[in-house]
Amino acid sequence: MAVTQAFREATARGYRHEAFLYSGLAEFLTGTISFLRRSVSAGDPVLVAVSEAKIALLRKRLGADAQHVSFADMAGIGDNPARIIAVWQAFVTANAGSPRLWGVGEPVHAERSATELGECQLHEALLNVAFDAATPFWLLCPYDIEALAADVIAGAHRTHPFVARGDKRQASGAFRRIDLTDPFDRPVPPRPAGAAHLPFAAGGLRGVRAFVAERAGGAGLDLASTAGMVQSVSEIASNSLRHGGGRGELYAWMDDRSFVCEVSDRGHITAPLVGRVRPVLAARGGAGLWVANQLCDLVQIYSSPRGTTVRVRQDI
Repeated sequence: MAVTQAFREATARGYRHEAFLYSGLAEFLTGTISFLRRSVSAGDPVLVAVSEAKIALLRKRLGADAQHVSFADMAGIGDNPARIIAVWQAFVTANAGSPRLWGVGEPVHAERSATELGECQLHEALLNVAFDAATPFWLLCPYDIEALAADVIAGAHRTHPFVARGDKRQASGAFRRIDLTDPFDRPVPPRPAGAAHLPFAAGGLRGVRAFVAERAGGAGLDLASTAGMVQSVSEIASNSLRHGGGRGELYAWMDDRSFVCEVSDRGHITAPLVGRVRPVLAARGGAGLWVANQLCDLVQIYSSPRGTTVRVRQDI
């Protein structure tokens, strides 16, 4: 299928989540510039969220057309990948009524740790349920096949309904939609044997906050990061008391250069976008995880009918 026909057919549809596989910077620029010029030519809103270095290159290559493109530094909005969906939703809401919306987002890059890459893959899977199928939004997600491991590229095929490479755009035969009944049912990585431990129950939130503050300070977190961890863990522990059986277990340890806290309880989280979309005042639940995602470098949810574990990380 010619690229012009592929673009024409895709543009006529609703929401399209597509992985763009490229090899090196030249292919990245060729593919994204073609995509962006089509959006600019149509007069449609477009948002690009990539690294600052790539933003500079795209601006230079686009020339005068760059004034019609909105840019966001992915490091600023997506160091914690759980923050990104809210940015795309705000973009779609702000441009409601437009015939077509376009986006380029690259949260996956080689500098990510294995833990971060796992959360990026979960983010990509959840993007498939973040928008109604009729939403006129085409989101292109670049993946550098030169720099990324083969399992990461295989993950892109599983989490994107469509895949593009050069002039070819096609449905992904490996795509698998996330299980909406158990979106966070995945193995919990083992914690260190020497992790500090505190069980808590009703009336124990003050002890939770003191426990986190003491260990975060001892780990070397600055005052602002310590306060963020204390507030985040307190919010999550409060959820355990309300929805997780009235009690929970708190652990804390250092992992490489990150201070980690883990809260486990007997609850079961089934809302796929919990903590990723801005909570409304009338909603029940979700605000604590939203707060944690805004304050911490990474928030990981593991949940099944057997119980829930939430890990929050703050880099030193």
